[in-house]
Amino acid sequence: MLLYIHIPFCDSKCFYCAFNSYTDRFHLKHEYMNALKKQLRNNLDNYVIKDNKKIETVFIGGGTPSTIKAFEYEEIFEMIKPHLEEFAEITTEANPNSASYEWLQSMKNLGVNRVSFGVQSFDNDKLKFLGRAHNSNSAIKAIQNANNIGFNGINCDIIYGVQNDTMESLKKDFDTAFSLPITHLSAYSLTIEEGTKFFDRSSVKIDDEELSSEIFDYINKNGFHQYEISNFAKNKVSESKHNYGYWQHKEYLGVGAGAVGYVNQQREYPHKNLEEYIQNPLFTQIEKIDDEDIKTEKVLLGLRCSNGVDLSLFDEKEKQKIDELIQYDKIYVENDKVFNKNFLLSDELALYILD
Repeated sequence: MLLYIHIPFCDSKCFYCAFNSYTDRFHLKHEYMNALKKQLRNNLDNYVIKDNKKIETVFIGGGTPSTIKAFEYEEIFEMIKPHLEEFAEITTEANPNSASYEWLQSMKNLGVNRVSFGVQSFDNDKLKFLGRAHNSNSAIKAIQNANNIGFNGINCDIIYGVQNDTMESLKKDFDTAFSLPITHLSAYSLTIEEGTKFFDRSSVKIDDEELSSEIFDYINKNGFHQYEISNFAKNKVSESKHNYGYWQHKEYLGVGAGAVGYVNQQREYPHKNLEEYIQNPLFTQIEKIDDEDIKTEKVLLGLRCSNGVDLSLFDEKEKQKIDELIQYDKIYVENDKVFNKNFLLSDELALYILD
């Protein structure tokens, strides 16, 4: 069982961000955290304690978790600690502008052992273009602080495929990241989504598969192996266990406004609206997931990462297509699992096999 906790507050709204977050509701922080704890207690009672399960990983995301003072998380950790697996991975996202040394130290004292920084770039002009609230120096300092404090894992997010990006400009971003004490790198292609400031400005995005391939090769050559389409780790231990759990189609609790849970073959959606969530944190909208949908998700997720897909999941017609793709050197089978050789083709390969 995985646990995701959503913090929907941000100092500013990035121009590409479609996540559920608010820049004008800070006065509701304390009420929100109280509501979140009610939902968490309910989920622990119904899905963890009742079924005698353990929580393998915790991920505090947003929004910006570092906009919430560390003491507001104390009761949350008191609630989950009895149910954590030994050596559970506990990650918090953080923005360099709000993740002070004191905040990072306090979160580590509570039990957080991995921190993921939304850096996106070390180029100040690009940061302004994206609507980010921090600068290059604050990002570098935050990563150094996290290392000095002693976090087991430190991730750095970098975004690419942005107007004016070139391989040379991106190398500068990656080289700066490589010079810092990070254990994990996430390289995301810019996505234009409805409801964002970038939505009506399609020219801000560069669609270039060749650029993506160059980026992946460059990161790999610099000591970070790719284990998912957007994720790279220094070693096996540094891979994100929480994200891997999603890709392995494990069950997860989703706590907070706009979070999503997946338990007992159904998805659970709490209120997305902040005020509605505070008023009724136990409300959930249920979406039943049938066997065919689960199979499709397992194939799509498995082919976009090094987890692969169990061969037993496919019928004879699909296995014939797999044999064809093996002949074209697109995929391979090992230990009764199907693996993808090029994550950029993952969706196309999955849809071809399942069609």
